[in-house]
Amino acid sequence: MAVSLSEKKNRVHYGWLIVAAGCLCIFACLGLGRFALGMLLPAMGSSLELSYSQMGFISTCNFFGYLFAVLACGRFQSILGARALISLALFLVSLSMIMIGFARSLVIVAVLYTLTGIGSGAANVPMMGLISTWFSSHLRGRAAGFIVIGSGFAILMSGLVIPVLNSLRPEGWRLSWFILGLIVLAISVLCWSVLRNRPEDMGVGMVGAEKGIDRKDAGIRFGSLDRNVVLYCGAIYFVFGFTYVIYATFIVTVLVQDYGFSEQVAGTFWAWVGILSLFSGPVFGTLSDKLGRKTGLIVVFLIQTAAYLLVGLKLPGIALVLSIGCFGIVAWSIPSIMLALVGDLVGPYHTVRAFGLITFIFGIGQILGPYIAGLLAEETGDFSVAFLLAAAMTVLAMLLSWRLRMKEGCTPSC
Repeated sequence: MAVSLSEKKNRVHYGWLIVAAGCLCIFACLGLGRFALGMLLPAMGSSLELSYSQMGFISTCNFFGYLFAVLACGRFQSILGARALISLALFLVSLSMIMIGFARSLVIVAVLYTLTGIGSGAANVPMMGLISTWFSSHLRGRAAGFIVIGSGFAILMSGLVIPVLNSLRPEGWRLSWFILGLIVLAISVLCWSVLRNRPEDMGVGMVGAEKGIDRKDAGIRFGSLDRNVVLYCGAIYFVFGFTYVIYATFIVTVLVQDYGFSEQVAGTFWAWVGILSLFSGPVFGTLSDKLGRKTGLIVVFLIQTAAYLLVGLKLPGIALVLSIGCFGIVAWSIPSIMLALVGDLVGPYHTVRAFGLITFIFGIGQILGPYIAGLLAEETGDFSVAFLLAAAMTVLAMLLSWRLRMKEGCTPSC
C-alpha cells in the first residue's frame, strides 16, 4: 500500500533509531569498556598491588588494542559490513571484560584489556562512520553529538554503581567487571537487531536529504592533498586523545589518594562528569553545525584547558568542582565535531576511511597520555605535572584549530 506524504512526515526517520542504537554502542564499547576503568583502578590497584606506572600501563594496553582495530576495521567492514562488525566487536568487549574479573596478575589483565581495546575500536569507528551514511551535512554534528553521550551515561552509571558493587564483597571490583561485561553482551545483541548499513536497506533516504544535498555530501577525492588536510585534523585529534585520557583515567585516583575522598565520594564526582557530559555532544555538535567546526573546536579546547589547570595547580575548594564541571560539559564534544568535520571534507562514502585515519592518530595520543602521566606521577609523587602538561597541549590544540581555515582544501565550515 502506498504511503502518503503526510504519513511519511509524521514518522520518525529510521536514522534516529540508528542514533539511539549508536548511543548504546558507545555506552558499551567506550563508556563501559574504557571509562569505567577510572572507577575500578583504585580497588584493582590495591588488590593487585599495582604502581602508578602499572596502572597507566593497563590503560595504555587498551589503547594499543584500540589502535590495532582502527588500522584493521576498514578492511573488516568491507567484508562484514558495519552492522556485523559492530555486533561482533561488542561481543569481544563483553567477553574480555568478564574474563578480567577472573584475572590474578598484571599480565593477564593487560592482555585481556588489550582485547577490550580491539573490540572498542572495531565498534566505535564504523558506528561513527554510519552517521555520515545516514545523515546530511547540516545534521551530522547534532547526530554525532547524541551518539557520543553514550559515554556520559556510562560514566554516570559507573560512578554510582561501581562503588556499591565493590563494597558487596572482598575484591568486589571483580563483580563489577562481570556485570559490566554482561551489559555489553546485551547491547551487542540489540545493535545486531537495530543497525543497518545504509538507508537503502530500509527503503529510505539520508536524514535531511529532503532539504537538498549539500555540496559537502558529495565529498572530495581522498587523494594526496586531501590526505594532508585530514592528517592536519588528525594532529588536533591527537591532542584530544593525549589529554582527555589523562583526566578520565586518573582523576578518581587523584580524588582518593591526593584529596583524601572516599571511593563513594569520588564516585559521586565522577557521576557528575557523566551527568554534565550528556549535554556535551549535542550542544557543541550543534554549535559546530551553526558556527563552524573551527569555532566549536576552539571553544571546547579552551574549556578543557581550564579543567586541567584547575587540578594541575592544586587550587583549593571550589576549583576542584569547577574542574569537574569544565571537563564534563565538553567531555565528548571533540569526537562529534571531528566526525562532522571529516564528513564535510571527504563525503559520506569516504568518512570511515578518513575517520579511521584520524582515529589512528588519536589512538597514539591515548597510548602516550596515560603512560607519560603515570611516569610523571612516579617521579613527582602526584599527577599535578601531568595535568599541567595536558593544559599546555590543549592550548596547542586551540592554535591548530585556529589555523584550520588556512589549510588548503578545507571547506568553509572549517
